[in-house]
Parts: sequence; C-alpha cells; structure tokens
Amino acid sequence: MNEMIRCGHEAALEELRALLAERLSTGPSILDEHGRDEAYTPPQRPDAVAFPESTEEVSQIMRICTRHRCPVIAYGMGTSLEGQIVPTAGGISLDMSRMNRVLQVNEHDLDAVVQPGVTRKQLNDDLRATGLMFTVDPGADASMGGMASTRASGTNTVRYGTIRENVLALEVVLPDGEIIRTGSRARKSAAGYDLTHLFIGAEGTLGIITELTVKLHGQPESILSATCAFPTVRAAVDTVILAIQSGLPMARIELLDEVQMRGMNVLHPELGLPEIPHLFLEFHGTEAGVAEQVETFRSIAEDHEGRDFAAASRMEDRNRLWAARHEAYFAAKALQPRSNGVVTDCCVPISKLAECIGRTQQAIALSGLIAPMVGHVGDGNFHLVILGDPERPAEMDAARDLAATINKIALSFGGTVSGEHGVGLGKRKYMEAEHGAAYALMRRLKTAVDPDDIMNPGKLV
Repeated sequence: MNEMIRCGHEAALEELRALLAERLSTGPSILDEHGRDEAYTPPQRPDAVAFPESTEEVSQIMRICTRHRCPVIAYGMGTSLEGQIVPTAGGISLDMSRMNRVLQVNEHDLDAVVQPGVTRKQLNDDLRATGLMFTVDPGADASMGGMASTRASGTNTVRYGTIRENVLALEVVLPDGEIIRTGSRARKSAAGYDLTHLFIGAEGTLGIITELTVKLHGQPESILSATCAFPTVRAAVDTVILAIQSGLPMARIELLDEVQMRGMNVLHPELGLPEIPHLFLEFHGTEAGVAEQVETFRSIAEDHEGRDFAAASRMEDRNRLWAARHEAYFAAKALQPRSNGVVTDCCVPISKLAECIGRTQQAIALSGLIAPMVGHVGDGNFHLVILGDPERPAEMDAARDLAATINKIALSFGGTVSGEHGVGLGKRKYMEAEHGAAYALMRRLKTAVDPDDIMNPGKLV
C-alpha cells in the first residue's frame, strides 16, 4: 500500500513539474521550511512545494493531485501553532505566498478583496491613505488565507470580532479542481447554507481559499494604550469582567500574569514594569470618548486594587508596547531558554473566566512546571506557555499532561479547547469531547467534499 502511495506521489510530481517548472521545488531547505510550523509538533517534509500564481493554477494542481490521490497542504506564512501545516502523509505543500495582491479596496462599502497570500500588515499598509484598517491581529504577520483557515482572532477581537466576523465572501478551489464562490459583498444574506463560514476554520481540509472579501473599519480619531498593575490575577480578571459587563467598548484587554511579566522583563528590560499581574489595554474612539473610557476603566480598576495606570498616546510608544505583547511566547521561553513551549488556547464564557483561571493556577502549582499565562481575556480567551526541556521526555510528558488538564477544565465550564489557534494535530483528540455527535457530522461533511482524503489529511477530523 505504501509503495502505491509513493508511486502516486511521484506521478503527481511529474505532471506538476510540467505545469509549474521551477515553481515546483524539492530543495532540502524548502522542504524543511514547509515541514514545520511554530508549534511543538515533530516536523515532517512534504514531497515537494508548489508555488501557484493564480486560481486557475491552483485548480490545475488540485485536478492533478486528485487524480493521483496525492495529499495537498495549504501553506501561508508558517505561523500556525497546532501542526496544521505539517504534511504527515507527505504530498504537496501549496505555498500561497505568490498570490499576494490586494485586488480591490472599496472605500465607500468598507471592504476589500484580497488574495490569500496577502498579509495583514501588507493590507493595512495599502489602506493607510484611505483612513481604513483591517482589524484582525493575531500577533504574527499571518496571511489572510491562513487566518481564515484557522479562524484566527487576536488582540482586537473584543471590539472588532474574529476573522469569522470579518470575512464576507470567499473564492475556493475544491479537491476536484472546481472553483466556487461563497457569499457576496452584501453585509447580510438569508440565501442558502452559509458556505463561507464552513470553509473558515476548516484548516484546508475541504478546499483551498484563493480569494477573500473582508470587512474594513474606519481608523479611530484617537487611540490610547495603557498598562495597569494588579496584586493578583483574580483582581485583574474581575476588573475585565466588570468592564465588559458595563458595556465599556475596549479595543484590547490583555492579561499577563507575574510569571509572564518576569519573562517580559528578560526580553524587554526597557519596559521596566513590576513583576506582578498586568493588563495591557487599548482604547479607540473620539478624544472625548477615549477620555471617558479611560476614566470609567480606572474607576473599575481602583475598586479591584489596580495601580500604576500608565497611558501611551504616541504611536511609537503604543507600537513598542504591543510589539512586546506580541512577543509573549518568546518572552516566556526566555525564562527557560532550552525549553519548548506547549501552548494552551482555552476560551470560556466571560462570567466563568475568573473561576476557570483560578483552577488553572492550582493545576500549574501542582505540576511544578513554569507556565506563564497571557490572554485576550476581554473575550474569555487565555493561554499558557508550558515550558518543558525537549531533552527530558518526562518533563515534556508532564507539560502535555498539564495542557490536557487545562483543556478539560475549560470544557467543564462550557468553553472550548481552542479559542483561536485551531485544531490541527494538537487538539484533534479533544474534538469529540467538545462537540459530541456534531463531530460525526463534521466527518461526514469532510467525506462528502473530499472523498479521497487528500486535503490536509489527518488534521481536524
């Protein structure tokens, strides 16, 4: 059977080489780059990497690969965290980086049409003169196709929503090469199944996204970032819960516990923040509106022993603060440099957040491991970076056991094991516990669309 699979892959490679010439690569360094993501999943090389430049080429590639039952794994920027792009069955890594054009910016309708290789920073650079912005910010300069495929969110989600709320329409190539369009530029529709959102979060297991129509938002008149310290994580979380329940329109609310703050000071000593729990904040609106938001938040924080509130309105100061927050993973690893980070990604209803985090802290203490906490707590999402030395198998096993415990805690509160990183290989074993009978329906949908299981096989379902 394995011999037949290998022959099928080789036959596919011959046809793909005739189609793409030098844009089909089997160079060792290219294969290595496309055999891993940012996660702890063991790397595995694809058979080749294809670099399509148009939807039509993607369609031709899919027809060839379907004919030879050769797996296809879509690749964006390689920043996923659950092994989504690791080609566990070999096959073709479909690198979408050359499909990187902003096709339309419709200023009056507040939307844009982009190819999947466009990154979020690239799109916002293109939008700068229009007074508009794309708001989904997962930290990494991820590609639009990758963000849609993993249902990304990030620091702005509490106000502007996830990628799910910010995609209006898609162009998708199905496994047999058929090109379909889902959705439209209209802001709402009651016509038929919501196929757009079927492909968002599907992690490339149903088709290849080749075009996205995304929502844009006006750049706020005034932006102010801030930090606020708290004596305990519970006090910080209770402040967030009350702020959200009070209807405060925060743009960003990020929690960093005392262990994470210690790592931040290792990586960013210029911040000079005390090593106690902090909230990193951002307020958007008119000058008067931002001032009112700040006053309300400070009042809530003071009632929960918040102190050392420090504001930054200059762009360079705000950028420095959020650049540090986006490097939280590397700051955590700085506490134990030889370690790998096993990352959790739980999300629970906002009213359950404090209790869930309390039980999480108890589990960390029992484990004896270093596990800094950081999270987009404004929408109930928090992460641990559980540190383990890869040279010590028992330590890595303990890190994975702790991650499993935290996932079960989140599910017990009616939450999810993944608020934004996706399923990939790392979270697949929790899907039945989270979804029950609905997981079987996901399998049936996968079989109906991809009967030969060539689309990112082994992931999600």
